[in-house]
Amino acid sequence: MSTETSPVRVALDAMGGDNAPGEVVLGAIQAAREYHMGVYLVGREDAIRAELAKHDTSGLDLPVIHTDEVIEMDEHPATAVRRKKNASMTVALQQVRDGAALGAVSAGNSGAMMAASLFTLKRIPGVERPALGGIFPTKDGTCLVIDIGANTDCKPEYLQQFALMGSIYMERIFHVQTPRVALLANGEEESKGNQLVVETHQLLKKTAPTLGINFTGNVEGRDIPTGGADVVVCDGFVGNVVLKLSEGLAETLLGMLRVEMTSSLVNKLAAAVLRPGLRKVGRRLDYAEYGGVPLLGINGSAIVSHGRSNAKAIKNALRVARQTAETGVTGAIAEGLAKLDTQEGKKQAEV
Repeated sequence: MSTETSPVRVALDAMGGDNAPGEVVLGAIQAAREYHMGVYLVGREDAIRAELAKHDTSGLDLPVIHTDEVIEMDEHPATAVRRKKNASMTVALQQVRDGAALGAVSAGNSGAMMAASLFTLKRIPGVERPALGGIFPTKDGTCLVIDIGANTDCKPEYLQQFALMGSIYMERIFHVQTPRVALLANGEEESKGNQLVVETHQLLKKTAPTLGINFTGNVEGRDIPTGGADVVVCDGFVGNVVLKLSEGLAETLLGMLRVEMTSSLVNKLAAAVLRPGLRKVGRRLDYAEYGGVPLLGINGSAIVSHGRSNAKAIKNALRVARQTAETGVTGAIAEGLAKLDTQEGKKQAEV
C-alpha cells in the first residue's frame, strides 16, 4: 500500500485480551503517536470511544470500525469464528484482506485468531501448516522459537517449512544476516531425538542449502537463552512447553529478586545502586517489549499478542505487524517455497 495515496494503518481487535478495551486502546494511541501510523480500532464503538475520550488523541489517525460480536477466551476457536462472522478479530483481518490495512493484531483468543486468519487471509501457496514464532531473549540478542503452539502434531515437511519461515522472519525483522537455524532435540548429535526430530534433521541437512537456510544441526533447550541459534525449530507441543516454562521462570526469578532486594536495609541500598542494570534486564525479559508473535505462513501480516497484554505490548505488536508487511516477509516465504517446489519437481523428474 502506498503511503502517498493512503494512510499507513494496521487493524486492531480492540476487544481482545484480558485488559480490553482500556489498555488495548491506549496501546493504539501510543503506537499512533510514537510510530506515526494509523490504527483501525475494531469493536464496540461506544466502549472504544469512551476509552479514546480519556486521552489526548488530537492529530492521531484512529478510525473506529463498529461491530457488536466478540469471540471470548473460553469459546472453541473454529466454532466461534464460523458462528460469529462479524467478530472484532475477523473484521480486523478483513481490513488486511481488502487492502485497507497492512496487518492485524489481536490479544484475544489465540486459537480463534489462527482460525480466523486461515479463513480470512488463507495460507501462502505451498504452506502446509502456518506456525507461531515466539521471540525469546538470549544472552546477546534474541531467538525465534517456531512453532510455539499452532501445530501439536507435525511431519518433517512441516518443520522444514518452519525453518524457512523462521529464517526469513529473523532476517527481515531483526536484521540477522544468515540466521543460524537449529532443530530442538535432547542432544546435539544428529541421531538424538524422537522419530520426528531425527527425520527432520536429515531432511534439513539435504535441503537447507537449496532453500538458503543456514542449518547448524541440533541444539538443546539450554542453548535457547545462551544464544546457540537464531531460529530454533520444533513442533507446537514442545514449543508451547518451552514458552510457558520460560514465562514462569522469568516471572519467578524477577519476583525472587524483588523480595531479596527489599528484605533488608543493606539490600535496599544495594538495589538502589543496581537499579539501572536490573531495569535493563527486566526489559529484556518483558514480553511486552516484543509485542506479539507472528503467525507465519498466512497470506498477510497477523500478530497474536499475549492475552495479558498491556498498552506497551499492544503498541509494539502494532509496530511488528507493520514491519512484517513492509519488509515483505510473506513474499519472501512464497519465493522460498517456490524453490522447494522446484527442487521436489526435479527429484521426481529424475526418478
